[in-house]
Amino acid sequence: MSAFFRKRPLRVPLFFLSLLGLISVLLLLFWQVWIGIVTVILFVIVLAIGWQTEKRLYEETEKHIETLSYRVKHVGEEALFEMPIGILLVNNHWTIEWANPFMTRELEVDSLIGEDLFTLSDDFHVLVKQNENKEQTISLSGKEYKVFYKQEEKLLYFFDITEQTEIETLYYADRSVIGVLFIDNYDELTQGMDDQMRSQLNSLVTSLVNDWGAGYGIYVKRISSDRFLAVLNESILLELEKKKFSILDDIREATSKLNLNLTLSIGVGAGSSSLVELGQLAQTSLDLVLGRGGDQVGIKQPNGKVRFYGGKTNPAEKRTRVRARVISHALRDLIQDSDQVFVMGHQLPDMDSIGASMGVRKMAEMNKINGFVVVNFDELDQSVTRLMEEVKSKPQLFERFISPDEALSKLTERTLVVVVDTHKPSMVIEEKLLNRAEKVVIIDHHRRGEEFISNTMLVYMEPYASSTSELVTELIQYQPKYDDITMLEATALLAGIIVDTKSFSLRTGARTFEAASYLRTNGADTVLVQRILKEDIETYIERSKIVQTVEFFREGIAIAYGEESNTYTQVLIAQTADILLTMKGVSASFIIAKKNNGDMGISARSLGEVNVQLIMEKLGGGGHLTNAACQIKNGTIEDTIVQLKLAITEIVEGGQQT
Repeated sequence: MSAFFRKRPLRVPLFFLSLLGLISVLLLLFWQVWIGIVTVILFVIVLAIGWQTEKRLYEETEKHIETLSYRVKHVGEEALFEMPIGILLVNNHWTIEWANPFMTRELEVDSLIGEDLFTLSDDFHVLVKQNENKEQTISLSGKEYKVFYKQEEKLLYFFDITEQTEIETLYYADRSVIGVLFIDNYDELTQGMDDQMRSQLNSLVTSLVNDWGAGYGIYVKRISSDRFLAVLNESILLELEKKKFSILDDIREATSKLNLNLTLSIGVGAGSSSLVELGQLAQTSLDLVLGRGGDQVGIKQPNGKVRFYGGKTNPAEKRTRVRARVISHALRDLIQDSDQVFVMGHQLPDMDSIGASMGVRKMAEMNKINGFVVVNFDELDQSVTRLMEEVKSKPQLFERFISPDEALSKLTERTLVVVVDTHKPSMVIEEKLLNRAEKVVIIDHHRRGEEFISNTMLVYMEPYASSTSELVTELIQYQPKYDDITMLEATALLAGIIVDTKSFSLRTGARTFEAASYLRTNGADTVLVQRILKEDIETYIERSKIVQTVEFFREGIAIAYGEESNTYTQVLIAQTADILLTMKGVSASFIIAKKNNGDMGISARSLGEVNVQLIMEKLGGGGHLTNAACQIKNGTIEDTIVQLKLAITEIVEGGQQT
């Protein structure tokens, strides 16, 4: 019965209709015979017509279904063999068992059967060796395909998206880019010039920038005495990156012939369709470049990623102290508006960090506000430990040194937190203190990196300075004189300057000596500095063992490393890099060694010919043009050396991207 209903859907209702009609006729025959006979005849005629109609409809339906079935089958075959969709069937060994004609035509081969899938493209390794259905864009024979992989059937579907990719490429290449060009130190350089010399300089710079813009098809407009606006697109930006922004070198070389140390900084905003956002990105990247010392290009994307180029020169020292005085007065107001001041430097603090911290704490005291230095007493190197022993002899001073936990318990809404000698939140002694504080100030002499403490009330970053201790010493001179700086505090600041300048031999300017003179005038003890900075024989021997492993990777670039089984302090690694730099024929030194925390540490030093900051940033670190470092987690000496050599090659041969 079920087969009957399934095969003859139209005849079932007619059968029941006939049955009902027959019953009606019998009833009529029972009452009126002639009327029943006529009714039977009419009923038979109607039934015959209905039956014939139903039969015809059924036959037409069957014919339509057969035709449709044939057409669907034909269309399926047509789609399988003729539609512009590639299909490959592979076995468990990734050998092609079947391919539709579209694939053989696209790859211009007679047959693909028996070929190994991975010979077509290595990208298939990533696609098919996943235990799930996936899709991926793969290049074959100069075309782009979106490939869908059906894991259970071992089927791959290929959709040609070459035209779509080309349209996308053209779209992205034509997107607008905004750049802001800033002439570093323009006001200071032109301050003492006569009108003729200033006009000559302006004409030279404007001519160079305009010629550079015309050569690449960039719209350039000078919008102020020290600033240009540039409008370009992504394709032009790509060409500029390939040439490593040669305008930086052109400006530097042309102005040096006039005995002027003039450089150019460029901030670029890219990757957005909003002109407002592009302008904001350009200004932000320019601020970042200036924070790194200028003479660089920063290209910022909406996702926060920044690429840097240039940075071949040390930042020029500013001749005036106007900014130092303004910052000092602003810091004084913030201190006076606080109930207490906490000062902290970076983890494993060195003499510059501790000296600057003591100097800022003194500024709080000068403003009659309680100041405390946050320090982890379990993480101090030998020189800082000797300084702390001297501090312990001054009970009133020593009680102003507190642990991170104690600082967290004392923190209030009005507490001012000052971070010195670093601007990276991941490097401070206690990041929780930073996150909970309402008011934060940064004082640092390092070039600004991508990672930066947010929501700061005041930032004083001067990459030209030799040390943070130098900056703090200048700030102290503009504070109220309620309390003079003590001998030990002056000595700590002087020790910080001496350590970071390698006894006034590196990154030392006129203001460095002025700061040292001020500290010496206020009682800084040079003999005590030498006693604090003394080292033991074991440390000297350890350094000598590392130096014995030295090898020259390139001319003037020396690499040395410690033993895989030993651990070394960051101070020892840095000191070894300093010593290696003093050797004949060494213009840049890199020391690799395992640190006490298990990470691989690299200390890099340079005489200025090689920008070690860019190399260390490539490996996740940072620092100065001549002094930088980084850490690599879960690495070995051998792997770290390979990574370092790759980073050196990329930076030395071209620009840098982060």
